[in-house]
Amino acid sequence: MRFHYYHDESTMNRELAERITALAHECIAQKKQFSLVLSGGNTPRNLYTLLRDIKTDWSHWHIYFGDERCLPANTEGRNDKMAFDAWLSHVAVPAAQIHSIPSELPQPEAVTQYTDTIKNTAQFDLVLLGIGEDGHTASLFPNNDWGTEKNAASVLAVSNAPFAPAQRITLSARRLSQTRHLWYLVSGAKKQNALLRWQQGAHLPMTVITPPNGVDVFVAQA
Repeated sequence: MRFHYYHDESTMNRELAERITALAHECIAQKKQFSLVLSGGNTPRNLYTLLRDIKTDWSHWHIYFGDERCLPANTEGRNDKMAFDAWLSHVAVPAAQIHSIPSELPQPEAVTQYTDTIKNTAQFDLVLLGIGEDGHTASLFPNNDWGTEKNAASVLAVSNAPFAPAQRITLSARRLSQTRHLWYLVSGAKKQNALLRWQQGAHLPMTVITPPNGVDVFVAQA
């Protein structure tokens, strides 16, 4: 793990926006495409707002989601709605290249459809993840199946999340590991205990998400 510490969230987000811009430029130059998996929750909202104003060729971006709550489409509380409100509705990423999880559907159908959506992207360029106070990431919660085996499904249905709604759709640990870069975003005093437990070797979902290039952890200390 590579840790990057910042005095405040604003400074962290500005650097993250610069890093994402640079990585997108590199990937587009090399292979005409940049594939990004978004984190939900409140932590990345201000970062997404900053991304409205970066200089990039949006036509080469492909946006995916690490997890989603099972709620009707365009409903408050959905990760894709937050991302659209903060960022995606303000930029020119082609609609066909924004790959929301269809979690408004019955879970088996949503899992099947999103598995098909991501099957042709063997490796993401960047996955963004957060850390919950209980140590969860995406919708991989402690004491649940995280999908770690070599033959594990790429997309999992969750029926017992400890926070409402209990039903979620999430990428598995195995699939989240298939990325060139994985960055965790950690902000707020309440997340520090989970971060410390991870550093001390607690068996948390983050320990089994193992991309070949390791992970970077960006921490705002205030």
